[in-house]
Amino acid sequence: MNKAAATIRHNLQTAIDLRQQLLDDEEFINKVTAITQAIVTCYRNGGKVFFCGNGGSAADAQHLAAELSGRYYYDRPPLFAEALHVNTSYITAVANDYSFEEIYSRWVTAIGQKGDVLFALSTSGNSANIVRAVKKANENGMVTVGLTGASGGEMGRLCDHHLAIPSTDTPRIQECHMLFGHGICEVVERSLFPRPPAVSGGS
Repeated sequence: MNKAAATIRHNLQTAIDLRQQLLDDEEFINKVTAITQAIVTCYRNGGKVFFCGNGGSAADAQHLAAELSGRYYYDRPPLFAEALHVNTSYITAVANDYSFEEIYSRWVTAIGQKGDVLFALSTSGNSANIVRAVKKANENGMVTVGLTGASGGEMGRLCDHHLAIPSTDTPRIQECHMLFGHGICEVVERSLFPRPPAVSGGS
């Protein structure tokens, strides 16, 4: 087996083992369920869901926001969901005039309302701009959801709901963030917009 194939097989096996560990963790599954209920409650009360992250986690944040604001599995009304980094003029202005650590907390100050949800992604749990956003969201009475790696970092102590992927491998952590993020989007969609049961045809 060449080195490339060995690396691919190793990564696949590591990903499988991590997913199996999470599948067997009933407490973890219950935490995911609680997050879906918090988001459903937010939307039913007229609230909004915001996402934030850096780098790959920013891409994941934008991806998950699109699943809610567009559609996931089927056509239904749109939901308000936005990734906080999508306005590049705002991000670069605040980073330049204040600091990069303020880019999300300042935006949360402006738009976050009591009962809204902030979904924060950070593999370390210690990204300063994400931590500040969570703190500001808590001050605003928002529901805070943190997705991190094994240690949880400071976010693990700050968030109302915290999913710590039991790994220190950043790519595997981010893959699991998307796995559970997708699952949450699916349950939220089904809960808010249940599809009628299929009617079998007859002759």
